Order: sequence, then structure tokens, then C-alpha cells
Amino acid sequence: MNNGSSAATSSASVAESLREQLKRYSPGEKLPSSRVLVERFGVSPVTVSRALAALAAEGLVVTRPGAGTYAARPVAHHAAARTADTSWQQIALSAESAGDAAPRVVDASGVTATLALPSPGVIALNAGYLHPALQPERALATALTRAARRPGAWERPPLEGLTALRSWFAREAGGVTAAQVLVTAGGQAALTTALHALAAPGSPLLVESPTYPGALAVARAAGLRPVPVPLDADGVRPDLLADAFAATGARVFFCQPLFQNPTGAVLSAERRRQVLDIARAAGAFVVEDDFARRLGHGGPLPPPLVADDVDGTVVHLTSLTKPTSPSLRVGALIARGPVLERLRAIQVVDSFFVPRPLQEAALELVGAPAWPRHLRAVATGLRERRDALLTALHRDLPHLVPTQVPDGGYQLWLRLPDGADETALAAAALRAGVAVAPGRPYFAAEAPAPYIRVSFADTSGADELAEGVRRLASACAEAGAGPG
Repeated sequence: MNNGSSAATSSASVAESLREQLKRYSPGEKLPSSRVLVERFGVSPVTVSRALAALAAEGLVVTRPGAGTYAARPVAHHAAARTADTSWQQIALSAESAGDAAPRVVDASGVTATLALPSPGVIALNAGYLHPALQPERALATALTRAARRPGAWERPPLEGLTALRSWFAREAGGVTAAQVLVTAGGQAALTTALHALAAPGSPLLVESPTYPGALAVARAAGLRPVPVPLDADGVRPDLLADAFAATGARVFFCQPLFQNPTGAVLSAERRRQVLDIARAAGAFVVEDDFARRLGHGGPLPPPLVADDVDGTVVHLTSLTKPTSPSLRVGALIARGPVLERLRAIQVVDSFFVPRPLQEAALELVGAPAWPRHLRAVATGLRERRDALLTALHRDLPHLVPTQVPDGGYQLWLRLPDGADETALAAAALRAGVAVAPGRPYFAAEAPAPYIRVSFADTSGADELAEGVRRLASACAEAGAGPG
């Protein structure tokens, strides 16, 4: 790792030197040969090659195989060229479509707050993916290599996904068959397909309150109206869910029954039955986002809702991304009945199919002996990080210690003192060198109180978490979010 980093730094230095020298070259003038540059800078041929490639990508040089490298000719600019005017787009983008009650708005701020890469030196307590130390990098590399060698690995896959991979997802869910599974390009793609298939623009969508901002973003982009249904430590409140169905006429309820994001709540056994009964009575679908199935901390887990649903009420979403790598975007949709054909049609229209090499790699990964060992390592790693975060909070921010500590997932949902400005706190935290997610984007309507979500997954361990909480405590003092 150090050798790679050193080589990258060296090539950047060579590129910078050549960039300055090119100012004295005429367009089309030939640069010294690679051999001469190797001797001049005292570096390897690979380093020189990387430097020249970087300059070529910037348009500063042109490489001609067998002839050499030449200073690029400048692109002609016309002084009298008309300045572009894109202001017309504001009207086009805000114009109401026929039958729409309001212009469509796509707000990805709640999602990008957790997807954006932190600046160097910033401790990421806002991320939703595993730290590289918890990712199965070696197993993934082996799986990709083996997948690429499989016969037909680059042929077109079945539209529904590889049969073997669908069978694996079916066994994991329980109570369903491969014929009821569609392979998707990760959980977010599955969610987008489900909401587009199940709800028409302008219709209401019941959601837990608070809930995953990515679901709210997808819903609003599709022209749906998210309607919040409050939850508590045992998950969504069935009485309020029934009231919401009756008041809105909604036909879809989106929920995360296991280690809910952001609260970590698990839907209780009694409420599992009630939620399904209420949805059936309303003639509605339950979209079950089972994103945290492989992020438990080692204890027993209830089965997915879809396993106990023989009437086709549940449309189940799952993914391999969270317990592996952000770049292994392979997931599944599971459903019974005619809705499966609707889901399949929407997915085909949107994306055709998931690339076969990625599906083959996923199959190799989950079928390898290293897979169960990896899941155990993830459970241990997440549990240790959760406990380290709680220890740090007890020491430096005891007034923010949550009353509900999840047994799975990767985040804590912290209630701030009344009157605290969570946006100001998040900004102060960033200045202090730690990133946290403000709670407002997790609510479909007005937030009942200020919150922040603090994640522990994308950290190296206890020391980094302790330092992150120390920085957060400094930010709380600056933003007036200390104990009352």
C-alpha cells in the first residue's frame, strides 16, 4: 500500500514539473522520450507513463504510439461567441405537467449528506457503508476473478437475473421461490422500481416517521406524497397506521421492520401481525426494506415479513451492498402475485438487467466458505464500534446518550436538547473535523424535535470514534447544544 501511494505521489510530482515546462513548448513540439524523462527525474518508466497519461487526460499533450509525445494544440476560442443562456430551463423544469397538482421537485440533499466523501482529516460519523477494514476486499477480489472466468460470464443474463442467484435470495428470505425473485442493481434501485410500480403520481405513500431520506427522495421524485406515521421503540404504531390508511386512502406503506433507519427500532412480533392485517384490510401493499438483515450484532433475528405473507401483501427489498462494499450493487425484489410482473416490467424499462459479471461475482461471494466468516466479523466489528461510541458519549456527551440502543445496524439516533439547531450543530461539527447527519431530512413533515444521526460503521475503531465524539462535544458547545 505504501509503495502504491509513493508511486502516485511521484507521478504527480513529475506531471507538475512537465506541466510547467510545457509552457515553453510550441504547439506540436515533441517532448523528450520516456527514457530521457526517466533519467532526468530519476523515477521508473511506470511513473513517467502515469505522469504523461495525466497530462494527456488534461488535454496538455498528445501521445502518438511509436512516435512520441507532443505538446497539444490549444482549442480555438472565439472571442465573439455568444454567452450561453440557460435561464429558459427554469421555466421548463418548473412547468406543471397535465394533471399534476404541483411541479415535480427532486431533492437529493438528505441522501448526498450521507454519500458525500468527507474531506481529508474529517471523521465520517455520517456514512452508511462499512469501513474498508470491515469490507471483504480479498473475498470480493477472488469472487470477481473467478466470475470473470466462468463460461458465458459476459453473455446477456436472464432479465429476472441469474436463476442460481435468485434461488439464493429466495432461501435467505424463506417461504418464497426463485420464480418470485427479481435481481436488482442494489437496494436503492429496488426501492425506486417498487415505488414506481405500486403508486401513481400524486398518490399518498405512508412512511414511518422518521424514515430513510432516500425513500422520501424517490417518492417525491416520482410525484408521490409521503405521509408520516409515527413509530416508537417497537416500530410503527399500528393504531396510527390504520388511521393513516383510512384518512388518506393510501395503497402503499414503506417500512423498515428490522433495525430501522434512523432509529434502530425492530418491529415487535405482535405488531408484525397487526401491520399485515391492517394493510390487507386497506387493500394496500407493504414495501419491506430489509436493508439491515446482514448487519445484526450477533443476536437472533426475526424472519422477514415476506416469509409469513402468503397473500402477496409484502413487496420485499434486500441487498448485498451494505454488508460488503458500496460498489457491489446487487439486490433483489421479492413479491407474490400479479405485482411481480409489474415490477419486472418497470425494471426492464428502467435498466434492462443487472450486468452478468456482477451477478456472477455475487454468486461466487455468497457461495464461498469465507462468506459466513465475513458476516460474523461484521457483526463483531459493528457491535464493538457501537459499544465504543456509547462509551465515548457517556464520557463526553452524556446528555445525548440514547435510551434505545439497537442490536443491529450501524447508527445511533440522538435527541438534541429542545431549541438546539441541528443544522448549525452539523456545520460546527464539520468545522471541528467530524461529520454527522442532521435529523430534519429523515422526517416527511415537521420534525417533533431536533435530532442527529451518528454512524459508527465507517470508522477504523474505538480510537477514531472517541476522537470523533470529542470533536462533536466541542461542536455542541459552540452550537449551544450542550446540556440544559
